[in-house]
Amino acid sequence: MSPSPFTACVLQVVPELDTGGVEQTVVDVSEAIISAGGRSIVATRGGRLEKRLERGGAQVIHLPVHSKSPLVQWQNYQALRKIIRTEHVNIVHVRSRAPAMAAIGAARAEGIRSVATYHGIYNAKSALKRWYNSQMTRADMTIANSDFTRAHILQTYPDVPSERIISIPRGVDLKRFDPEAFDVRKIMELEEAWGLPEKDQRIRFLLAARLTRWKGQAFIIEAAHLLKTQGTDNFVILLAGDDQGRCDYTQGLQASIETYGLGDHVRLVGHCADMPSAYSACHFALAPSLDPEAFGRTAVEPQAMQRPPLAAAHGATVETVLPGDTGWLVTAGDAQKWADALKEAIDMPEKARFAMGQRGREHVKALFGLPLMCERTLDVYRALLISGARQIRG
Repeated sequence: MSPSPFTACVLQVVPELDTGGVEQTVVDVSEAIISAGGRSIVATRGGRLEKRLERGGAQVIHLPVHSKSPLVQWQNYQALRKIIRTEHVNIVHVRSRAPAMAAIGAARAEGIRSVATYHGIYNAKSALKRWYNSQMTRADMTIANSDFTRAHILQTYPDVPSERIISIPRGVDLKRFDPEAFDVRKIMELEEAWGLPEKDQRIRFLLAARLTRWKGQAFIIEAAHLLKTQGTDNFVILLAGDDQGRCDYTQGLQASIETYGLGDHVRLVGHCADMPSAYSACHFALAPSLDPEAFGRTAVEPQAMQRPPLAAAHGATVETVLPGDTGWLVTAGDAQKWADALKEAIDMPEKARFAMGQRGREHVKALFGLPLMCERTLDVYRALLISGARQIRG
């Protein structure tokens, strides 16, 4: 899909540019803006994706927009107003709560349109936190990264007009996540690093997520224990992810693996930067999050790689996985049901697994491709520039 012409200047505001779904989406949309003929500016603290943005033609301006300090936010507000004036910005797109008040306020003060993207389901237990989160709904248009997120926003903030909240699912780069473009050497290097012998014929499951309780690693170890206890042992589960300093959790996972005698069946393999190769090295993916995912790319990316996912049946994954067609939706937190689903996947004939994988990729291409996400985002910009948020319907 080639983008329609777009000649405006968009200022995206994001706290940091390190790895993550939010940051990657900033890069993707920036590249789409430039490809369509527009100008892209990103105000940020900076990070490892900064060079890629600049190579793609974007202008990066360093500001402490990650700060929650009222004084710094006031300074950011003034700095953003100056950028809007001097760079002739047409749209401000803020992607995090911390800079939302400054960014949306600056856009309003300078008489231009603003967009905010709601990337997660934010905790709102206190009145103060609820007010803080609500800043993301004060833009002219708020983009939710799934229908689930949109429904959450409208339920939490019933006074916000529904036509100002639009659902645009996160996009997957189908050129990067291409099962036909695998590198055998990279896959073999991963297998060696993960301690998988070349002749290991067991069914491999990949759970790729940062190591934290709600992502379900500890829970999936319990399901693996049930599976093995019930007589199935031709499997290996690979837990790929960084604990980001949560060493106690990692140590607890390792202790559970040893206690259950699963040392040869469940492995902590650390952070993996090459996810296409990681999925290529496995047969299935796991997304057993105990809390609902706002989007859940770890259920979508494996489908793009023709690797069927087993995902928790709540949150946005019920939008991205077609049970029985492209993968499994399993009751969140029910170890026995997960053990049963694992067994069903292990016993699936290779031909049926391949067919399910093919359907998964076609599903992602139709609904969650990167070009579609970028073009729909540019359409929001166009509509705001032409006649305002009233012309867009969620």
